[in-house]
Amino acid sequence: MFTIDDLADRLEGYLSEEEIRQVKRAFYYAEQAHDGQRRRSGEPYVTHPLAVANILANMHMDHQSLMAAMLHDVIEDTGVTREALEEQFGEEVGNLVDGVSKLAKIAYEDKAVAQADNLQKMVLAMSRDIRVIIVKLADRLHNMRTLGSLRPDKKRRIARETLDIYARIADRLGINTIRVELEDLSFQAIHPMRAERIRRAVVRARGNRRSLVRQVQSTLQQCLDDEQLPGTVVGRQKHLLSIYRKMRDQHKSFTDLMDVFGFRIITDSVDACYRILGAVHNLYKPVPGRFKDYIAIPKANGYQSLHTTLFGINGYPIEVQIRTRDMEAMANNGIAAHWLYKAGQTAQPIASGSHARAREWVRGLLEMQRHAGNSLEFIEHVKNDLFPDDIYVFTPKGEIMELPRGATAVDFAYMVHTDVGNACIACRVNRHLASLSMPLASGQTVEIITAPGAKPNQNWLGFVVTAKARSAIRHFLKHQQRSDSILLGRRLLNKSLAAFDLSIDQLPPGIMEALLHEENLEDADELYHTIGLGGRVTYSIARRLAQAEIGGDLAPLPEMQPLAIEVGDHNSAITFARCCYPLPGDDVVGHLSSGKGVVIHRRECGNLVGLLADPEKSVEVDWPGGLDQELPSALRLEIETRRGLVAELAALVDDADANIERIDTEEHDARLTVIHIVLMVRDRVHLARIIKRMRNLTHIERVTRVIQR
Repeated sequence: MFTIDDLADRLEGYLSEEEIRQVKRAFYYAEQAHDGQRRRSGEPYVTHPLAVANILANMHMDHQSLMAAMLHDVIEDTGVTREALEEQFGEEVGNLVDGVSKLAKIAYEDKAVAQADNLQKMVLAMSRDIRVIIVKLADRLHNMRTLGSLRPDKKRRIARETLDIYARIADRLGINTIRVELEDLSFQAIHPMRAERIRRAVVRARGNRRSLVRQVQSTLQQCLDDEQLPGTVVGRQKHLLSIYRKMRDQHKSFTDLMDVFGFRIITDSVDACYRILGAVHNLYKPVPGRFKDYIAIPKANGYQSLHTTLFGINGYPIEVQIRTRDMEAMANNGIAAHWLYKAGQTAQPIASGSHARAREWVRGLLEMQRHAGNSLEFIEHVKNDLFPDDIYVFTPKGEIMELPRGATAVDFAYMVHTDVGNACIACRVNRHLASLSMPLASGQTVEIITAPGAKPNQNWLGFVVTAKARSAIRHFLKHQQRSDSILLGRRLLNKSLAAFDLSIDQLPPGIMEALLHEENLEDADELYHTIGLGGRVTYSIARRLAQAEIGGDLAPLPEMQPLAIEVGDHNSAITFARCCYPLPGDDVVGHLSSGKGVVIHRRECGNLVGLLADPEKSVEVDWPGGLDQELPSALRLEIETRRGLVAELAALVDDADANIERIDTEEHDARLTVIHIVLMVRDRVHLARIIKRMRNLTHIERVTRVIQR
């Protein structure tokens, strides 16, 4: 059984005597606090924090991280408070322990909400000290190693969470040793039979290929020696989940994957890396298109290496990674390498770049957290942000920007700055105008065109892939919707008050304050917001205010002036029904729909029958003059089946100065084809001219304007 003395012996290699003494003191404190507690396996509970500290010792983490590992469950599972820990071990250790601890004192009915809230808490702690996540990853790793005593359903739930969140975070921070083990342990818990079959097949394949692997390794090493290049060749093993994913996603057999030989060459300097690359390319022919230079352009997590694939013995592919010793330490420990120590020395600076990138990533998480509506939305953004495949594009000034694969110019704009994304209207890719929704590719130069007053588009959510862009767009739209609903609610209330010869500005402050107090509302904006979104009946609110101001009996329902419809992207509190597609010039009526504001319908729309059962939810509306906004309208056409009819229709619509938003065809019978078309037109008169042109075509038998039930 591993003991604190065993750990202390290991720590002598890189910590001072005083630091080791503090780590031991933290262990004895945890041992006393957890006295009597046992894990599900039956072992004393303190074996868990000791094992977590041992994982961190393998990464040469500093003594405060090791102390936090010893104490990480004390606040959560015992009566010890954070204040008591800080008094004993200092504020830094107290902050680390508190950051790792769950929100244990809050009762949750939904495990997803609990998970999301705990992740939010941890991100806040990470922003103050990045070591929080390293301790948490070590904690999760030991928990995954000891899943055996849990129920199968709980095993799968914890493993899925580990795979979706913690393994990806470890990858994002470049801690490869922890990531690989977390992924394999999760795979074994979720798919135990598949994992076991692949494991056995790997063992058999290694035995069968051992002599061939030794031959290739010896040839590579001899090549380095002949060229007098410093370097050590080691074999590289694929882990279980990687094999499974490649078999599943690339539709490859196990034999195809295991026929690829993987080697890593560790050398002294960057210059030696490139000279070794030349030597191995001279030894074996390289596979075209399979060379990647992650030294010149590191991955987002700080990973650096040269990757190449060669045609080896008997045509077998050989995958070779070439890197320095510092790069190897970074590849294995990632940001944890920032705290690597040597005896009697301070932390080595080999991971300073990775540490800065991690800080930048955490700052991005904090921005997402501020924009997210709730913890579940935040955790969705975090999952979207943890994609491993990146592309590298350039700003017009030549700076490199890292983006996930599939990212668009809008993602790029938000990566530059949130204000740039919000004001984006167009882009140039390699100096040519391009669509904002076009996926970018590595090596492209992207320039964003902005305009004052421009605003994000709801449609952008359909193609952006970065969490930062998605959260910023949602945040802006929510804020915009609130502003619009406040303006609409104020207009609606003023319209209702006008029937009593009153306005909001004429009301004494005390009357409005009394109403807000009765309704438990913070301020007048909150009242306007709920009215604008249909949450409160405008007339009843107006009547109460008028009653308080005028007194006496009021008429049942005075006549009100129609509300002028405001058309445009700037007003999200007024929307147009997609069942009847109202246009300027139509006889229309508004319906106050909870959460949507005022929805405009054509008065002949059959869907209004049920909606207007409550007259207080209906709003008389009118079209103002001088509108220049295009709105959609749906038509149903019955046409004689013939070739080229869609192209002919498109030309007719274009000649009529309109646009086609959507077109669908269905074959009615052998002679007739039915076409459903949605046009963007200015008003009812514009649509009537288009319909008249369509009816003049000899092969069109019927054109009708659609109202969907």
